Amino acid sequence: MNDLGLPLTLFVSGLATFLIRLSFIAGERWLPRGEGLHAVLAYVPAAVLAALIAPELLVRDGSVLLTADNARLWAGLVAIAVALASRSVMATIVAGMGALWLLQWLGG
Repeated sequence: MNDLGLPLTLFVSGLATFLIRLSFIAGERWLPRGEGLHAVLAYVPAAVLAALIAPELLVRDGSVLLTADNARLWAGLVAIAVALASRSVMATIVAGMGALWLLQWLGG
């Protein structure tokens, strides 16, 4: 990559991110309003969180790992159970990380 490659990539990426976010602010008047839109948008945070977390739990070295020795998957399942039972973010984090550390320590 030449001397301008990295700064140009950073600038274009930043500009694209800015324009995507601006489109929702400036284009608000063209978006449909109503209960349907609000109902759909309520699922966006959960969908984004799942999209960020699922690859960490399920993918190792470029392939899906659904075996019994996948400590991250088991810790994720513990965290999901705690989240459903407690509805507490802190309890979910502590339980998930505790389960991961314990399983990694036990598994070597």
